Amino acid sequence: MNTDNIELKIEEWRQRSEKSLDKWLPAEEINPAQLHKAMRYSVLNGGKRIRPILVYAAGHAVSADEAALDAPASAVEFIHAYSLIHDDLPAMDDDDLRRGKPTCHKAFTEAQAILAGDALQSLAFHTIAHGLPKTIPAEQKLDILDALAVASGSRGMAGGQAIDLESVGKSLNIAELEDMHVHKTGALIRASVKMGALCQPKIDDEKLKKLDHYAKCIGLAFQIQDDILDVTSDTETLGKTQGADIALNKPTYPSLLGLDGAREMATELHNEAHESLNIFGDNAAPLRWLADYIVKRDY
Repeated sequence: MNTDNIELKIEEWRQRSEKSLDKWLPAEEINPAQLHKAMRYSVLNGGKRIRPILVYAAGHAVSADEAALDAPASAVEFIHAYSLIHDDLPAMDDDDLRRGKPTCHKAFTEAQAILAGDALQSLAFHTIAHGLPKTIPAEQKLDILDALAVASGSRGMAGGQAIDLESVGKSLNIAELEDMHVHKTGALIRASVKMGALCQPKIDDEKLKKLDHYAKCIGLAFQIQDDILDVTSDTETLGKTQGADIALNKPTYPSLLGLDGAREMATELHNEAHESLNIFGDNAAPLRWLADYIVKRDY
């Protein structure tokens, strides 16, 4: 698969995820209308759709039925959107901008933002429960639900956010910083890849392990690149407040390793991710492209 074909496939998956997200989200006209408007505003208000695309790309690597991937792709984006709503709240990072537009609590109210995040989390699990086809064995359906639940909770994203809040103004070493981001950013990326792979009824453990290692590497690389961009980019390009982590005195990879050291670590993780995909051949071309994109993106 050449680069042009990969990029066309990535765009096809992005558009497919947009349609699926719109399908599962309640219409604005349905009561409580204001809550549903806040949910739709936060989910459909742009975004790179990295996590849904990872679901599709991982499924593609193991020849899963593409239609089976729609529900987990939507579910993981609902969880991601809810996390961003809550992350932006005054009690958390207190941000005014997200994807170049007012954050949910600024566009609506703080109370509506909290409820929108809560409702999106519930919608994620409803989507998986009702959206997976009967061709996927019941045990694998439970594994898909479990993967998302663990990645979202105290052993995953919520736990990582708790560590992040506790770390403001403190000195962390590189192992402690990595542990925080394995939970905060990496857990949901790993869940995306695992859910996509589990949509193949005949998936084997060796392939799951290789894909999980790939996902762990790109999850950390994603966060390192975020930290680098918080230093080197600008608010207009990022679509969120540049320098926010520095202003909050948060530990970051550039603050511990310097910019060159952070870039070197991202490159090493990128190379390791590529090596994990060797057994998949050309079917993993989109996953390789995504690994490249993550360390080269500028927003």
